[in-house]
Amino acid sequence: MTRPLRPDWAIALHAGAGVIPKEVGQDKKESYLASLDEALRLGRDLLAQGTAGLDVVEQVVRLLEDTPHFNAGKGAVFTHDGRHELDAAVMDGRTLGCGSVAGVTTVKNPITLARHVMEDSPHVFLAGAGAEEFADRMGVERVGHDYFFTRHRFEELQDALAKEKAGVGTEQYGTVGCAVLDRAGNLAAGTSTGGLTAKRFGRVSDTAVIGAGTWADNKTAAVSCTGHGEQFIRHAVAHDVCALIEYRRLSVREAAGIVIHEKLDPGDGGLIAVARDGSIALVFNSEGMYRGAADSAGRFEVGIWE
Repeated sequence: MTRPLRPDWAIALHAGAGVIPKEVGQDKKESYLASLDEALRLGRDLLAQGTAGLDVVEQVVRLLEDTPHFNAGKGAVFTHDGRHELDAAVMDGRTLGCGSVAGVTTVKNPITLARHVMEDSPHVFLAGAGAEEFADRMGVERVGHDYFFTRHRFEELQDALAKEKAGVGTEQYGTVGCAVLDRAGNLAAGTSTGGLTAKRFGRVSDTAVIGAGTWADNKTAAVSCTGHGEQFIRHAVAHDVCALIEYRRLSVREAAGIVIHEKLDPGDGGLIAVARDGSIALVFNSEGMYRGAADSAGRFEVGIWE
């Protein structure tokens, strides 16, 4: 029996997981799928041309950040006091180089700032005013607070505040991310988020925590996560997937399945991962996950639910 050839390149992306009602209108569903399709086509075309994985991750995540449908960049959720605080991280599987930012408020594309942290600073993690100062030095594009406003996120905040006043718990979260294997055999991953609706006290997401929401290592896989951030931090989910691959010799799908379905609680979220052999995992335990995958063997798919 002939074994399938290893893909020359592969890509997976996500744009959030959680409660995604199947009753959503057809127009809205098609709009979300079209945005996923656009981002996946961009990544596919760049990888096919031989673009380096880190560049692909940054460009795909930037596109998703610029898309108001998803909780990152332009579509970021509101904090409790009506602001936006954005987190992002990126990791290079070739070197284990990584960079992340948390609590930035005027950076149009936090994923780009995270890459600058990785490549142009001696640090891994910058937050708040320090990250904004670093953005000034790097010449990263800045925007006013009103840039991030979207009506549906504002309405989500009002709903969350009303439920809080009534003593009813609620959580609205989401993330965007991308994981790739490029033609040179290098893995890379990046993730970006607006965090939780009505978050307080400078809360930082798993997205910005290297090893929790983002991880890439050429020995194993590139991983980007989405869901209940506190749970992903507690279980170091992104790194745990790669550890299972390295130490137990599991496939990326087996490792992702153990972490999402056995270690996390139902409804916590999901992850995307691309292994060093080009295999892809798209795993979630929530109602849905906005996602897509493509490779050089001809795979190309986007989806929301099972």
